[in-house]
Amino acid sequence: MQLLYAPTRHNLCLQSLHTRPKEVWVAVSVVGWFSSLDQWRHLSVNSQPCKLPPRKCFYLKKTRALNSSIQAGDSVVSTRNAESDVLKALSQIIDPDFGTDIVSCGFVKDLNIVEAQGEVSFRLELTTPACPIKDMFEQKANEVVALLPWVKNVKVTMSAQPARPVYAGLLPQGLQTISNIIAVSSCKGGVGKSTVAVNLAYTLAGMGARVGIFDADVYGPSLPTMVSPESRLLEMNPEKKTIIPTEYLGVKLVSFGFAGQGRAIMRGPMVSGVINQLLTTTEWGELDYLVIDMPPGTGDIQLTLCQVVPLTAAVIVTTPQKLAFIDVAKGVRMFSKLKVPCVAVVENMCHFDADGKRYYPFGRGSGSQVVQQFGIPHLFDLPIRPTLSASGDSGMPEVAADPQGEVAKIFQDLGICVVQQCAKIRQQVSTAVTYDKTIKAIKVKVPESDEEFFLHPATVRRNDRSAQSVDEWTGEQKLQFADVPEDIEPEEIQPMGNYAVQITWPDGFSQIAPYDQLQTIERLVDVPEPAPIGA
Repeated sequence: MQLLYAPTRHNLCLQSLHTRPKEVWVAVSVVGWFSSLDQWRHLSVNSQPCKLPPRKCFYLKKTRALNSSIQAGDSVVSTRNAESDVLKALSQIIDPDFGTDIVSCGFVKDLNIVEAQGEVSFRLELTTPACPIKDMFEQKANEVVALLPWVKNVKVTMSAQPARPVYAGLLPQGLQTISNIIAVSSCKGGVGKSTVAVNLAYTLAGMGARVGIFDADVYGPSLPTMVSPESRLLEMNPEKKTIIPTEYLGVKLVSFGFAGQGRAIMRGPMVSGVINQLLTTTEWGELDYLVIDMPPGTGDIQLTLCQVVPLTAAVIVTTPQKLAFIDVAKGVRMFSKLKVPCVAVVENMCHFDADGKRYYPFGRGSGSQVVQQFGIPHLFDLPIRPTLSASGDSGMPEVAADPQGEVAKIFQDLGICVVQQCAKIRQQVSTAVTYDKTIKAIKVKVPESDEEFFLHPATVRRNDRSAQSVDEWTGEQKLQFADVPEDIEPEEIQPMGNYAVQITWPDGFSQIAPYDQLQTIERLVDVPEPAPIGA
C-alpha cells in the first residue's frame, strides 16, 4: 500500500472523487502541503516510494481521475501560489526612506500573472515621480521576479501617486492638488535665496516632478528677472475668477512682478491680502512640489504664508557672516513654532582654489552653526561662480543652462534631499495619530519622536479645548464628563499639516487636536491585547 503526502485542505483532492470507479485504495497521510503541486502529481502518477513516520491515515480511491482532480484546482491554487511568490520576491526590495519593503509600502499595483506562459506584469506606484531611486526600484523588481523558476518574462511599469496634500479638507481649492509645499527662506536679503529657490525648482522638474514657483516677495520680486517665460503677464479666468499661471521650461510661475504692476508700494496688511489672493486663487493644477520664494523677515507676510498654507518643509539659505546667522536663527525659530520642519541649510559664498578645492574666504560660520544649534540634518555648500550670478540676470536658471556642471550637481543633491525628507515627513504625518479598532484606542506617534503611546477615545474627546467645549471668556468647562459616552469611537482621523489632527466624532463634531495637547493627555497604561481576527 503506497503512502502519499496530501494537502491539508482536503477539498483539493476530494472534490471530485465521489464519482470515480473503484480501482485501487491508497492510504494518504495528512501532513501538510507539498513544496509544489508538480511534486504531488509526480508521486501520485509514478508511485514513487515515500517513507513517512507513523501517522493517522485516511483512505482514498486511486484512479486516473486522482491526478485530474488535482489539476481541476490547479489553476486557482497555482495562481495564488504564483502571486505569493512574486510578492515575496518583491518584498526583498527595501525603501531606504521608509525602512520598509515596497510591498508593505503599498507600491505594488495591478499585479497580473499568466503562469502558463511564465508572464508577470505589475506597476510600481511611488510617492513622487521625482523619486531619486526609481530606476533602482525598476531594475531590482525586474531582477528578483525574473529569478523565479517559472517566470520567463517580466514587465514593470513605473508611476507615481496622484498629487494631493496630506490634508486637503480645509484648503483653498487651488491648493488641494499640490502634494508638497516647500518654503525657501533666509529672513535676510541678498544671501541668494531666490537663486536657490529657482534652481531647486528646476532641479525637481528635471527629476520628473510637476513643479511650480511662487514668488512671495511683493516689494522686490526676483522671479521676472531670473526666468524668461514667453508670456510675462498673469491671466485671469473670468468665469472662475482664478489666476492662470505663466510657464517657463515646464515650471508654472506666479509673481507679483507678472501682474503688470512691477514692485508694490503698499502697507503690510494689503501685501498679506495680495499674497493670499495670488497663492490661493491660482489654478496650479496637479503639482508634486510648489516652491515658495519667501520674502525676508518674520512679519505679517511670513506668518500669513505659514498659517494659510500647509508647508511641508523649509530650506534655509544663509551666508557665513555672523549677521546672517542672527537673522536666519529668527526664521528657524519661527518655523519651529509653526511646526514646519527645516530639512536643509544652503550656505553661499564658498570659493574654489586653482586645484579645484573649496575654501571659504569669510570662514565657515552661519550654516554650520544653524545645523548644529537647531539639529537640521543636511548642509550644502553653494560655490560662488560667475555663471551662477550671470544666470540669475539672464533669465535662464543655471541648472537648466549647464545641467552637468558643478552647481547643477550640488542642486541635484539638494533636490534628492528635499524629495527624501518630504517623503519621510508625509509618512510620519499620515501615521502620527491613528485609531486601532481591535483594542479601541487612539495610537499616537508624533513626528520626530520615538515615543509611541495610546489614548482612550473618550478621554481625547473630553479634553477638547474649542469654544464649543470651553467658554473662551471665563474658561468654564461647558462639555461635561457625562456628556461623552465611555464607549465613543472616532469616525475619522485626518492630519492637519505637521502639527495637529482633525478627529470626527459620531455626533458630527470635528475636534482639532494638536500634537502638543495629545502629549499631555492621560495615557492608557495597560493596553489590551488586539482582539482575535473575526472576534
